[in-house]
Amino acid sequence: MDPKDVEAQIIRNYQRDEQMMILVFAQWCVNHDLDPAELYERAYPDQAVSPALLQAVELTVPKEESEHIPDQTLLGVLSLYGNEELAFVVTEEIGRRKKKR
Repeated sequence: MDPKDVEAQIIRNYQRDEQMMILVFAQWCVNHDLDPAELYERAYPDQAVSPALLQAVELTVPKEESEHIPDQTLLGVLSLYGNEELAFVVTEEIGRRKKKR
């Protein structure tokens, strides 16, 4: 395989996996009655909500139809992609949820 083809394949794989991370985040928000765009804006106030997030929101299912997404799984995936600010906001929401119990 040509080195440019390998590089292009790596980029495509990363983008596909990044889209999956965004979908996991959006579904976790839906599962916890949170607005993914609002959390994103809190994490990144100087950025517009990404089109990828808006697309992922359209792909979510009602929480009654969704598999459970453990908090630690989401935090790990966010960290893997360098979304530390978003992971911080998610951690705040997890704390709020635990205080309500």
